[in-house]
Amino acid sequence: MHLSSVNQLALRTSLPVMFGYLPLGIAFGMLFTELDHHWLYATAMSLFMYAGAGQFLAVGLLANQAGLLEMVIATLLLNARHIFYGLSLVKGLKNRGWRRWYQIFSLTDETYSLLSSTSVPSNIDEGKLQFRLAAFNHAYWVLGCTIGAFIGSQMSFSTAGIEFVLPALFMVLTIEQYKHIREPWPFWLALSIGLGTLLLISRDHMLLIAILLSLCVLMMQRASR
Repeated sequence: MHLSSVNQLALRTSLPVMFGYLPLGIAFGMLFTELDHHWLYATAMSLFMYAGAGQFLAVGLLANQAGLLEMVIATLLLNARHIFYGLSLVKGLKNRGWRRWYQIFSLTDETYSLLSSTSVPSNIDEGKLQFRLAAFNHAYWVLGCTIGAFIGSQMSFSTAGIEFVLPALFMVLTIEQYKHIREPWPFWLALSIGLGTLLLISRDHMLLIAILLSLCVLMMQRASR
């Protein structure tokens, strides 16, 4: 089978995400079947919702019979960080037609990391590459969720400990980011603000507060140049 150069590059670049999304999606699928829904609903959820941590949260909320308003607020707070991701990419999406709507929908933490750190060769169309990166990552997630849900519907498994896959995936992406920008200070800044927020302000809302503080510091640093 012949793959174009843009597909080859997108496939090779997205492999670290695949090794994280497949086992994580399988874990989600297994958890989802504990709600006693048909396994195909896990496929539909990952295809049309595609929210990673948001889907894990939804399983917990559904299991506890949470109301629609509670689910909307919890999901909005959990995924509020994507607003900042989108703001940094919005200029590059203006001239991409219908593909920009899919890229907005499919923007995850891992996809954003690849979009912001991948060097695009001169013979590759940047828009096509970014679209395929998002599509490959989406496909890995849907495939993992479907496999997990199907297996979970056929037999019982303990998923204890499999949650380590997500931190491991973020660690790999962070290393790739460092290799790309070659500046240590943003990582020390993120680590300092993250630990400070966790220890001094709020454990429950640590992620959103840390992102807001980091964004403020980066904007002040950029304004001072």
